[in-house]
Amino acid sequence: MRNMALFGASLLFLSPCAAAAQEPEAPAEASAATPAQPAMSGAAAGSARTGPERRFTGEDLFDLAIAADPQISPDGRHIAYVRRANDIMSDKAVSTIWLIDTQTGAETPVAGQDGSAFSPRWSPDGKRLAYAATEGGSPQLWVRWIDGGEAVRLTGLPTSPSSLAWSPDGRSIAYTMLVKDEGPKLGKAPANKPEGAKWAEPLETYDLLTYRADGEGYVEPGFEKIFVVPATGGAPRQLTFGPYHDTGPVSWARDGRTLYFVANRKPDWQTDPVDGEIYALDVASGSVTPLTDRNGPDANPLVSPNGQLIAYVGFDDNLRAYENAGIYVMNRDGSGHRNLTPSWDFSADAIQWDSDSGGIYAQYDDHGETRVARVGLDGSVRDVATGLSGGGLDRPYTGGSFSVADNDAIAFTGGTATRPAEVQYARGGDARMLTDLNRSLRAVKAFGEVRKISVGSSHDGKPIEGWLTLPPGYTEGRRVPLILEIHGGPFAAYGPHFSTDNQLYAAAGYAVLSANPRGSTSYGAAFANEIDKAYPGNDYFDLISIVDRAIELGIADPDALFVTGGSGGGVLTSWIVGKTNRFKAAAPQKPVINWTTQALTADGPAFFGPYWLGAMPWEKPELFWARSPLSLVGNVATPTLVVVGSEDYRTPVSEAEQYYTALRLRGVPTALVKVPGASHGGIAARPSQSAAKAAAILAWFEKYRGGWTPPPASPAN
Repeated sequence: MRNMALFGASLLFLSPCAAAAQEPEAPAEASAATPAQPAMSGAAAGSARTGPERRFTGEDLFDLAIAADPQISPDGRHIAYVRRANDIMSDKAVSTIWLIDTQTGAETPVAGQDGSAFSPRWSPDGKRLAYAATEGGSPQLWVRWIDGGEAVRLTGLPTSPSSLAWSPDGRSIAYTMLVKDEGPKLGKAPANKPEGAKWAEPLETYDLLTYRADGEGYVEPGFEKIFVVPATGGAPRQLTFGPYHDTGPVSWARDGRTLYFVANRKPDWQTDPVDGEIYALDVASGSVTPLTDRNGPDANPLVSPNGQLIAYVGFDDNLRAYENAGIYVMNRDGSGHRNLTPSWDFSADAIQWDSDSGGIYAQYDDHGETRVARVGLDGSVRDVATGLSGGGLDRPYTGGSFSVADNDAIAFTGGTATRPAEVQYARGGDARMLTDLNRSLRAVKAFGEVRKISVGSSHDGKPIEGWLTLPPGYTEGRRVPLILEIHGGPFAAYGPHFSTDNQLYAAAGYAVLSANPRGSTSYGAAFANEIDKAYPGNDYFDLISIVDRAIELGIADPDALFVTGGSGGGVLTSWIVGKTNRFKAAAPQKPVINWTTQALTADGPAFFGPYWLGAMPWEKPELFWARSPLSLVGNVATPTLVVVGSEDYRTPVSEAEQYYTALRLRGVPTALVKVPGASHGGIAARPSQSAAKAAAILAWFEKYRGGWTPPPASPAN
């Protein structure tokens, strides 16, 4: 289950832990069909060079591809996966679905040649593949017959389907979809509009607590509901109703009469951002019965293959900033709730039943690396796959995805620190890579080596881990300028995973330090909650300590230190330059600068105050100010570039603008870079903007490589 921390990698937060694993969102380009052509390579643009460019450059971002959402067939013979390849013409990642023969390695295109395709899901007999695709316009539900190769569009929906789930008999497919409502209306323009007149747009009225969402914009009125459609075509049928969001993933009972889903159907659903229960839906009558009732999120219900148990993930809500998500089972009627992992100090992400109903496969993070374990019903735990990756391309976050066949063969996404995620296959032993999506790029590019380092924090001796990306061709003993690159979340983690930002910085001659200070996930709940109601705080000492370790190792030049980071990393970047002048230049990206304005303007207004600071701004204004980097701006003497997406609703643009203005008023060298059209989670989604953003940060660091000396204070009159 993916950690949904507020400022995380791409999956951003609205709950204090890893909330239940949802199937991947529709890609950004899914709202409209893409041209009927393969992604065009940056190499196709031509060059005046006389030989290959060995350094990794911004132009190379257009040549990258990554594997995602691998779905292995029930018999383990095939894997359907989503290939996301950057396209230089549309400046987007184009998603297509491919099929791999696990015995021969042969690949066959399935969908996406005339639009975007995503969310492949196998029928129970493995003979058909359901998926969503934008061929012909908006996202619709499709089914392809594997043997015959024919594909049929099943739906003509007004909004995108998600959480696809086949019925056990293969006759129906359930899915969730937004059902739009009329929004509130107050007042209206005069009725005497002359023919041909061009009047202003009508008033926009909002009455939701969270009225805008990052990556979505201003929220359309409506609620997510559950539908079912015949797998051979026909009219969809809406199964749930009412003013609540009924969300996936959904799971069928073995007799096909009941669907299990997740919702918060309580009157306070808008002001309780964490709670959620598992419900049983009678498909015939539409009656809905709650199966869980604790204070906290229960999610991702999965019916066991023998139909006797329901597995799910969740935790008790203690109003802490972070909680590990445990793995639970219960009887079909909601009785006999049992935590299988009470002493397992990790957080479960995606889960899947073993075909023998005797255990559950679970994805989790451990010390910056992502693994899959089999958790027995007796509580036993053993790893079955390691080396998962796929948390993103721009920064080295943990992540990835997996699926399991009836014969226990596992398909997963995994790469290395110098190789983006590929499809891998494991059965009873070592894994093997089935794809090589970036072979041409890897053949000519020199990537920086990545090394793990660790240190005891100067604050209390707690072990702090990090990964150093070195300039390509680095010579031992040579000191090089260092960029401290801080992860977001803050409840997230870096690890030995591929990162375009880090490789671009390394190609420019910098060593890049990706550290996991206290508050990071994958080191246990206690380590993550070191910053509960105390963020930012002692994580500062952890970061400075690991920078000092890089200097001690003879790699980092102590007179050429730089710092950047996005979201939670932007918070800590601006906090650091308010605490020390050791860094020559800084670049906080999409930061929080003022916790009062953040709590009241971001898209998680019910979450920040209670969970991260323990109060609302008007209850403890001094606490909110004490944790705000803006409170330290009077100390800043470091040239500071401020970067933000122009449509960021997670750490709103006003946060970056406040900091920029304060620095300007103080006379500190600064500039404000806005990424047009970019959300918080999508600031690096467009390859051209991702490359330009990294280039802007490098240009700022080069500009102030020699540092900056504040002018002498004017004499008092």
